[in-house]
Amino acid sequence: MTEKLPSLPQKNILLLIADDLGHNLGCYGAAVKTPNIDAFAAQSVLFTHAFTSTASCSNSRSVIYTGLHTHQNGQFGLAGKQHHFVIFDQIKTSPAFFREQGYLTALIGKMHVGHERSYPWEIKEESGSRDGAWMADRAGGVFERAKEEERPFFLTVGYIDPHRAMTRSGFGNDLSYDARIKDVVYEPKDIEVPEYINNIDETRFEFSEYYRAISRLDQGISLILDKLQASGLADDTLVVFLSDNGPPFLNSKTTLYDAGIHLLFIVRNPKASIKGIENPNMITYVDIFPTFQDWAGKTYTPNLDAPHAPKKLAGQSFLPILEKSSLLPEDIWKHHIFGSHTFHESTNYWPTRILRTRRYKYHRNVAWRLDFPFSADLYGSLAWDGIRHSQPKGKEADIKVGQRKLRDYIFRPPEELYDLENDVLEISNLASKEEYRELLLEMRRKLEEWQEETLDPWLYRDGVSKRFIQHHLDAGMIVPERFDLDLDNVRVRD
Repeated sequence: MTEKLPSLPQKNILLLIADDLGHNLGCYGAAVKTPNIDAFAAQSVLFTHAFTSTASCSNSRSVIYTGLHTHQNGQFGLAGKQHHFVIFDQIKTSPAFFREQGYLTALIGKMHVGHERSYPWEIKEESGSRDGAWMADRAGGVFERAKEEERPFFLTVGYIDPHRAMTRSGFGNDLSYDARIKDVVYEPKDIEVPEYINNIDETRFEFSEYYRAISRLDQGISLILDKLQASGLADDTLVVFLSDNGPPFLNSKTTLYDAGIHLLFIVRNPKASIKGIENPNMITYVDIFPTFQDWAGKTYTPNLDAPHAPKKLAGQSFLPILEKSSLLPEDIWKHHIFGSHTFHESTNYWPTRILRTRRYKYHRNVAWRLDFPFSADLYGSLAWDGIRHSQPKGKEADIKVGQRKLRDYIFRPPEELYDLENDVLEISNLASKEEYRELLLEMRRKLEEWQEETLDPWLYRDGVSKRFIQHHLDAGMIVPERFDLDLDNVRVRD
């Protein structure tokens, strides 16, 4: 039993995680009915430039819980099934940290990270239920227990919605739900399909089903916030609502294109003097754990004696800039973010690292000689089925995924560089253009400095991990300054 510490201040944390939800909310300008989330945003701070580090479920959640990129914490891909990626033993998670601080730590719904011992929630009601009413009722129990024990709480609610169901085009809409959850139906003909994916019958249908799941999520969010208010703890609770990655469609989920990583992020600080604002400053999911510590007035110091453990967290608290509605100078807050993706499923190996500024985006595709892999849910979707048959036989070269050629989606170069101001969909790769050479080299240099700083094993030289041959380099071995082994120029020296 955790020791009762009644002297702790009531600095509660409620973390609400949607699954595969991008900017598909009314408050972000989407044509989907989310009145409850919109009302919550009107009481909160809505970030316009929030980014996950990786567009894959378990990986992204590990970043949220550890404040480290996946190549630092070890959760390289999905947990569970035959994938079984987990964080390194020496990594401290936020559930473990806050439990040590005397918090009542709890999880309701989706977990999808590991090891179990690394995530020692005091209360764990892991469930695949999509019923937001049930989840709200269970959360209400956590709130009441925290009151009874006079302890602050750190509660994570992991929603399954609006993730795809285990069907070709379903999103859980055929299941039974509590009477408090109403079905909101969308007509495929009325759907506005995002530009990153093809506007065809199959995608319009799938988005109509996807939006039904989002509207169900919207009602669940309302119910849990009502429970929080009824408990009397709302005035002492920081509430964060986000998604793990972008929508479950090609050009989005499992990619580091903006459709996959540029996400909703809404924060309600009950102590804020200003509410209902948009914050344009760039934040990333490695900033979440430091922010929670800042809110709680606690500081986590990594175990410096643990082998290969990061010496510091990768992010910083955004609490000091939460109420800012204007862009801050770079000497006060960063104008760039980094991203790190290596696996989705265990068979989806395709490591990419990115540096994104407010205008430009640089991708380093480490295993660019491999095909870009399909995740199982996207491969089985009706959307992909419609895309692959979108051209008559013999015209396969004309098939596109959104505005990107299918060939360019599957076969990508070692580097990509995009001007997001003029190319928001990241279609026109500027990496080979001479006029962008200086910018390319500068962004490559900054990305590699970050890879060095974060001990990234996927910083390659001559086709080999620089980190894993460092002892040879220290002994005087010479390695060519190139990414990959060049079979036409194997010699290192003449």
